[in-house]
Amino acid sequence: MKLVSLSDYLLLRINRTPSKTTSDKSKAAGAGKSNAEKALGKGAEKTTANGAKKPDDKGAAKPAEKMPVNRQIYQLIREAILAHTLPAGMQLPSSRDLAGELGMSRNTVTYAYEQLLAEGYLESRTGAGTFVADTAPDQIPEAAERIEPLTDPSGKSELSARGALLTRMAGVGERQWGAFMPGVPDVTCVPHKVWSRLQNKHWRRSNSDLLTYGPGAGYAPLREAVAEYLRVARSVNCNPSQVLITTGIHQSIDIVVKLLGEHGDSAWVEDPCYWGTRSVLNSLGIQSVPIAVDQEGMRMRLANLRRPPRFICTTPSHQYPLGMVMSLSRRRMLLEYAAAHKVWIIEDDYDSEFRYGGRPLASLQGMDTHDRVLYMGTFSKIMFPGLRIGFLVVPESLAKAFSTGIAELYRNGQVFLQATLADFMAEGHFASHIRKMRVLYAERLQLLMQSIGRHFGEKMAITGGEAGLHLVLGLPQECDDVLICEQALQAGIIVRPLSRYYMHARGARRGLLLGYASVPNEEIARSFDKLAAVIKRHLPG
Repeated sequence: MKLVSLSDYLLLRINRTPSKTTSDKSKAAGAGKSNAEKALGKGAEKTTANGAKKPDDKGAAKPAEKMPVNRQIYQLIREAILAHTLPAGMQLPSSRDLAGELGMSRNTVTYAYEQLLAEGYLESRTGAGTFVADTAPDQIPEAAERIEPLTDPSGKSELSARGALLTRMAGVGERQWGAFMPGVPDVTCVPHKVWSRLQNKHWRRSNSDLLTYGPGAGYAPLREAVAEYLRVARSVNCNPSQVLITTGIHQSIDIVVKLLGEHGDSAWVEDPCYWGTRSVLNSLGIQSVPIAVDQEGMRMRLANLRRPPRFICTTPSHQYPLGMVMSLSRRRMLLEYAAAHKVWIIEDDYDSEFRYGGRPLASLQGMDTHDRVLYMGTFSKIMFPGLRIGFLVVPESLAKAFSTGIAELYRNGQVFLQATLADFMAEGHFASHIRKMRVLYAERLQLLMQSIGRHFGEKMAITGGEAGLHLVLGLPQECDDVLICEQALQAGIIVRPLSRYYMHARGARRGLLLGYASVPNEEIARSFDKLAAVIKRHLPG
């Protein structure tokens, strides 16, 4: 291919209106159109290096009309290199010469050349010029052709057995906000002015330590604030060195299992339980063993007790999702069993701040005298989910190892946000926010209960309404709670099917998880009217 063909080719394909100064050149390009097209294979079948036919340019993507000219030049030369029209080792015109032939600024061509040089498509040889690189990635199209097409368009056929299980069991949905999404606080009530003031204070200080990777255990002042809060509000026995800052419950479980468990170990999980707990355990090769719950919490049977697990995952202060509180006798039994069999108890204390009758219950960790409890919580339910800050309290003997493990595995950051949250707590805004939201959520709970009573009277069992951010509306076992949720979503209402929180469909109770925290007071009745209309279509009789 002659060098002039490159300029002809570019002139033919660049979407630009020729200026008066380039009219002669454009005419010349038009006169030589057939030769340029022939030289570059335009309008004819192209082949790859292995002889496979490629479609002609009719089906190829054309440069967008508004794409900058320098980007068009880059793209067209790149495509020609990948199609072997510009072979390896071929010399290109200098940027000055090509710009002159195209009738445009040299900077325009220089940009394209520099980008192609940076990506390895071209190489510059001192004193010789610019050439198509021998190492250009010209085998990409061939490699793509050798790959067998996936039999499953979703791509799941490429997943490992563990990946397939994880995606099949997935409990998260795309919509994360709206009536009646469980587990979501009212983010509009966050004191934005206070939060912004505290953030800006740290920006003005220009502290580089807040903008780099954080220490494994987290920002020290936040660890101190969390330790003090947990000691007063949750009766947790810890000092700041035992508090580790994480990105939330998922990461807390992940690091606990990675440092204390082995692939193939087992974990008791409440049945039903939070889907994320099982997902993390499964992803790490831990076998989840379902333990039924009753009004006193986890109900261990003799067959379970004879086979000690490595971990026991529990939500004793507010069972998720049913809402019961683990009795004192069960707590003592669990702690004694863990001490006797060297079992680790993972206590998820996810939303115990919001109890609407009496004082929040003390933690299981506060009763532990054998250092077998790993206590975890999150700020997502109190502040806002996007904060992605949680905490993990470990026995003092494990604190250093866990700090190292977190730094090694995750390279945590968010130090800037951790510093802001630490100040938010130190100035008393955190405690004030909890008090304010507890009152608001109690009002919304009552409004939702009234709406349920208006439609169904006392026909439906309601559980979990004493605390937290959601309640469970029981349904007759004949109802398909999954289908109800799907139809409710079509009406703009987000609810979760209780049956999906059980490990096995057989024996799973039917019901709906209704989150009320994020629904404005004035929208609760109207939103429940829509949901009730869907439910009534599925009730027997």
